[in-house]
Amino acid sequence: MRIMHPIAGVAGAAALTVAFALPFPALAEASGIPARPEQLSYKPFVFDAPDGDKYRHELPGGVVAYVVEDHALPLVKLQATFRTGAFREGANETGLAAMTAAMMRQGGTAKLTPEEFDQKADFLAAMVSSSAGPTSATAALDVITPALGEGLDLFFDMLRNPRFDAARLDVQKSTALEEMKQRNDDAEDIAGREWSFLTRGETHYSSRRMTQSSLEAISREKLIEFHRRTWGPEHLVLAVSGDVDTAKILGELRKRLAGWKSGDPNAPWPPAGPGVTPPSGLFHVEKDIPQGKVTIGELGIQWKSYSDPEPYALMVMNDILGGGGFTARLMKRVRSDEGLAYGVYSQFGIGTFWPGLFEIGFASKNPTVALATRIVLEEVDKIRTGTVSEEELRVSKSSFIDTFPRTFESPAATARTFANDEVIGRPHSYWTDYRRQIEAVTAGNVRAAAAKHLDPAQLAMLVVGKWSEIEPGDADGRAKMAELFDGKVTHLPLRDPLTLVPLAK
Repeated sequence: MRIMHPIAGVAGAAALTVAFALPFPALAEASGIPARPEQLSYKPFVFDAPDGDKYRHELPGGVVAYVVEDHALPLVKLQATFRTGAFREGANETGLAAMTAAMMRQGGTAKLTPEEFDQKADFLAAMVSSSAGPTSATAALDVITPALGEGLDLFFDMLRNPRFDAARLDVQKSTALEEMKQRNDDAEDIAGREWSFLTRGETHYSSRRMTQSSLEAISREKLIEFHRRTWGPEHLVLAVSGDVDTAKILGELRKRLAGWKSGDPNAPWPPAGPGVTPPSGLFHVEKDIPQGKVTIGELGIQWKSYSDPEPYALMVMNDILGGGGFTARLMKRVRSDEGLAYGVYSQFGIGTFWPGLFEIGFASKNPTVALATRIVLEEVDKIRTGTVSEEELRVSKSSFIDTFPRTFESPAATARTFANDEVIGRPHSYWTDYRRQIEAVTAGNVRAAAAKHLDPAQLAMLVVGKWSEIEPGDADGRAKMAELFDGKVTHLPLRDPLTLVPLAK
């Protein structure tokens, strides 16, 4: 037991009484603490982006690995990224890339049945996954250090020798078919599908969707062939982080890469773009829902040079317009001032392989869709023709600069960031130059970029909702759909969920 000396206790109580008797400003001044929060000052934040080349290693077969050590915990993370995906599918093979990736994890290996593979992963307390998108496919392993060797064996067995178990494939296809049947239940799904068809075309691999017929055409033999052609070491980049010794883990990787034959070294890269000019105008899909789902946008740009200052000006412009959350103009006007939507966002797509999209999205009650849209279009025009305040510019640039370290917030994030650079061909200098590029953006740069790349005449709008309630506008008569987009609307039919063929009206 700790016994306080009586005199010390009395003295302490007296000092406390005196302290609380002083007004807070006087107490703060006496202690050197500013009286008000805005009077606080901070040392300049200093963060230097790591050097990607420091972590880069070349392995046999053209494989590149990025290794970032971290011995704080006995855990290891490995991500394998392959230059494959939907862009490697044939015209009638939609869904093959995604199904191949899913079945690599779910379908066992040459040595292990699916059940044995699952049991082995559970025994090792390892997380193993595999998935594919339009332009890349990834597989990942998270494992504790004591089980690293066995975890690597299991992981590379999956990558190199997938079984594609026929019974598991039937389960996967059955699940996919049931999900397909529900496509038209969710307005968000309808909006996403139709927007991608409008802006990238229905046949481009980044927008096309699996149908019942393309699903039925997927066989075990096709999975085997797609894997052989597109999951070879010549397409592989590795990101390793955690409790590893760089030299030792590279040796372990070399062992497991040995003898892995190339599948198709002459595969196309980079992936081809849509080659489609999105239409302008107003488009509508009927759905009996209380809120209209709205997307407005046009073609963005593509990275040509990472030293070009214009994309950074567009980043800041978009942040001020609608990308910055509650500090953005769109959120202030549409949500805070008018209460027309719970949230509204914008994004300006700067594409890697083809031009991205400038998009604005929100959901509003059917009768207020027109009013919310009118306000959104006003704000687009204002940022093109008006001025950006110094405070808006400061807040936006600070948000980019202050959040920049999150890109490298963990060893795993660092390794994966540099591995992604390797895959898409982005120089590591992008990261060392990033803050300087953002800092250099001026209000004039923002206005010039907006004026150049935001063209109201090229905007398309897609709304999914009940047209009989959307068209008349709000009860106060502040806006109606006939006042927007020259009063013209194209009504798009809903599609059959299994064939994606437009349904008869």
